[in-house]
Amino acid sequence: MKKILLLVTAGALLGACQERKTAESPYRKLADQYVEFTLTTDTGKLTENEKKMLPLLIRTADLMDSIFWQNAYGDKESLFKEVNDPYLVKYLAINYGPWDRLDANKPFVPDVPKKPLGANFYPADMSKEEFDALEDSAKTDWYSVIRRDAEGKLIVVPFHEAYPEATREAAALLKEAAGLAEEAGLKKYLELRAEALLTDDYLASDMAWMEMQDNTLDFVVGPIETYEDALFGYKAAHSGQILVKDKEWSRKLSLYAQHLPRLQENLPVAEAYRQEKANANPDMNAYEVIYYAGDCNAGSKNIAINLPNDPRVQTAKGSRKLQLKNAMQAKFDKILVPISKLVIHPDQQKHVGFDAFFENTMFHEVAHGLGLNYTITDKQDVRSALKDNYTSIEEGKADILGLYCITRLAEWGIIPEKELLDNYVTFIAGIFRSTRFGAASAHGKANMMQFDRFMTSGSISRDEQGFYTVDAAKMQQEITQIVTDYLTIQGDGDYQKAGALIREKGVVSPILQQDLDKIAGAGIPKDIFFKQGTAVLGL
Repeated sequence: MKKILLLVTAGALLGACQERKTAESPYRKLADQYVEFTLTTDTGKLTENEKKMLPLLIRTADLMDSIFWQNAYGDKESLFKEVNDPYLVKYLAINYGPWDRLDANKPFVPDVPKKPLGANFYPADMSKEEFDALEDSAKTDWYSVIRRDAEGKLIVVPFHEAYPEATREAAALLKEAAGLAEEAGLKKYLELRAEALLTDDYLASDMAWMEMQDNTLDFVVGPIETYEDALFGYKAAHSGQILVKDKEWSRKLSLYAQHLPRLQENLPVAEAYRQEKANANPDMNAYEVIYYAGDCNAGSKNIAINLPNDPRVQTAKGSRKLQLKNAMQAKFDKILVPISKLVIHPDQQKHVGFDAFFENTMFHEVAHGLGLNYTITDKQDVRSALKDNYTSIEEGKADILGLYCITRLAEWGIIPEKELLDNYVTFIAGIFRSTRFGAASAHGKANMMQFDRFMTSGSISRDEQGFYTVDAAKMQQEITQIVTDYLTIQGDGDYQKAGALIREKGVVSPILQQDLDKIAGAGIPKDIFFKQGTAVLGL
């Protein structure tokens, strides 16, 4: 198999380090964009077997991390060879390569080529036309890479063949962990997930993951999200995330589940666009996350999870919405609150609160499960129809549909004593947090599109001092219109319209850039990175 083409020479990196002639590293400012946060939990609420499982799960997650390096970049060892600047080491590790995930994936090391849109899922010299000409129905499979054979022709290689050693070791560790699992649902999932890693057939394990109810430990592991594939949005990247359920908060969240069918029936679109049924009993739980590895650990960190992505599973069983409470609190305290003091009008800063941030994030994940999984005409799954435009449109839909859901539930009296302005103002403050992730992030693009719509409609206004004020009535109207637009694009499978929207609105306007520069000048971190592992957990 032909070697990857993404290697950055050690000499280029060494030269970058040697440019540092003063005590201050040129990479410190970049590295300091991320503030450290310790991931831990009260291990006393775990059984002895669960404590024994954790090192096995951490080792499995680390194997996913090693595979993700191959997904995203290539040869990690070659990249780090002879790099002696600790800030450069930190920033390379955070970004899983020499491309800045908070700055449109631009190289931050001299003499490094532009990052291929398809990362390392495809040959770097492959054109879209060459891919289209490949006559293999498996080429769009989520769980495969495209390589060249000895003659230079494109071939499809399943993940378990592309990464055989790490895959086999991870499967063995999952089977060992399953042997310690005391909860039947978790045991079944781990066993099936081990088999899935060896076969690249994840349907049965996704179904089993949906059926777990009583487990305290949870493990999101394997190829999950397709954000890393910016060429087509086909290929899933490897990830490992270990979670401990917060049962008290989870009980609160479960109260909203019964209302999802009513929300689906009341979407502001024609009946054809809301004909799919929403699951009345989705798993809505809160967790403390204790380990990130691979895709979920790259650049900006997720604070909630909505899975599985397989539309077959979503149609049959819905999806699970997992709120990562400790990571969410870290971003709120260390990033969102300081930002809000710079951009939200003093009269409305009292409306920025963690409960509203939690609700906005939770209903963002709820909204992923509403709308359509398949187009209304040819019944193609929406992800495939929108291809590389899917993630930005879907994240935009989830943002605004989440606010729509909160608004409706408040109107119906299901969320009692709700001051919607809390959610709206907190969301606007959150736009300035998420747009800092840059145009390379689907979440960043989505927030850029929302900002443009809210400014144009007068839902938000900016005074001469640079403070924003929310007009609640106008914002409610615009929320409804945006939801209608996104759901229509998805239902129609309109790839061209989705692309045009992203190109025109998914950009940083001069005004927004001015505010982002002000935030950057204040030294507010953009995101978090983690101190984590068995030692941190006291194991």
